[in-house]
Amino acid sequence: MFNKKVDKPGKNKKANSKSAVKRITGWLHLWLGLGSGAIVLFLGITGCILAFEQEIRSITQPYIYTAEQSKPYLPPSQLSAAAEKYFDGKKATAVEYPAKNKSAVVSYWDAEENYKMVYVNPYTAGVLKAKNMRNDFFRIVVNGHFYLWLPPQIGQPVVASATLIFVVMMITGLILWWPKNKAARKQRFSIKFNARWRRVNYDLHNVLGFYMTWVCIFIALTGLVWGFEWFAKSVYFVTSAGKTLPAHEHPVSDTAAIASAKANAGDYVYALMAGKAKGGESFGIYYPATHTDAIEGFVNHRPGTYYNADYYHYDQYTLQELPATGVYAGSFKDAGLADKIARMNYDIHVGAVLGLTGKVLAFLGSLMCASLPVTGFLVWRGRRKKKTKIVPEKRQVAEKAPLGLPV
Repeated sequence: MFNKKVDKPGKNKKANSKSAVKRITGWLHLWLGLGSGAIVLFLGITGCILAFEQEIRSITQPYIYTAEQSKPYLPPSQLSAAAEKYFDGKKATAVEYPAKNKSAVVSYWDAEENYKMVYVNPYTAGVLKAKNMRNDFFRIVVNGHFYLWLPPQIGQPVVASATLIFVVMMITGLILWWPKNKAARKQRFSIKFNARWRRVNYDLHNVLGFYMTWVCIFIALTGLVWGFEWFAKSVYFVTSAGKTLPAHEHPVSDTAAIASAKANAGDYVYALMAGKAKGGESFGIYYPATHTDAIEGFVNHRPGTYYNADYYHYDQYTLQELPATGVYAGSFKDAGLADKIARMNYDIHVGAVLGLTGKVLAFLGSLMCASLPVTGFLVWRGRRKKKTKIVPEKRQVAEKAPLGLPV
């Protein structure tokens, strides 16, 4: 007698359940990918550019540098006076002193999205370059990356939705990729470059997708912080152990002291910031936007990034230091964990938080994000074009063949 192996009902049910999960996951992965692929491709390409923005600017924009001199900087009032002739009669919004070997930057912006920057020699107040930032290459790339060059109220939710879909794509991709056994595991971690192009493309999509998912997930999640207010509030809620994301509000200046206001109050705050900054650190001031606003001073302890900065607010009339609210109030060192994470969001997004290594990872991750829709589409297209194999007709089997014997 030959023993016939009979599968247990419970085992078959479990296998069918896993198969159903795989089918549903595959369906989601396919159609979500087809729906969001073009936007993800675009975001990946622009992300590659933004990862090395600072380095590209340093090569292509020589006016950002000024030879260091053995004399003090000129105060903001003098630099602003030299730059404001390029602002169409408007007053400067901010003055920044990036470093001893770099030009000072006088800026103007308003609610109508007018944004201009003037690079000035901080020792002589000589104007080196005046730029309308609407025509700046990186500004254009940023607007595309954030809004697809659409009005923000339209472009932002579109980009955010595509990013959210991409997060789901990465999760479903990992589920589909996960090997069932040890034999499959060896193949899933390497690319078979000597195979046909369809196999190489398949491996590029799956293997590189697996390795870079752990970078791409940070890029995508930090992008969602800007895209959806509910997501930003949720991240803050989790990282602060249940606190609400505070609104950023400037303190109010004492308008009763207007009569006793000191001249060139901005120069006074500038002197305070210069005293707080160490060698190689950048600092500057933001002028009051209204007659009730405060003067804001800042010291960036790590130029080239945005997170590690301290912000101070002063009454524009009495010059008394005032407290402010929001994640960007006060010093980075004294901020809570949730506030630090919120401040680091952009620098995590572009990899700058880890220096050059992080930027390389962000570049490769963005490149991978851009390639996944392309390689995924080719996989899908190849399967649709694949001809159905002709199954040879089976020989008829004797009706009463002996059990277990070959037929």
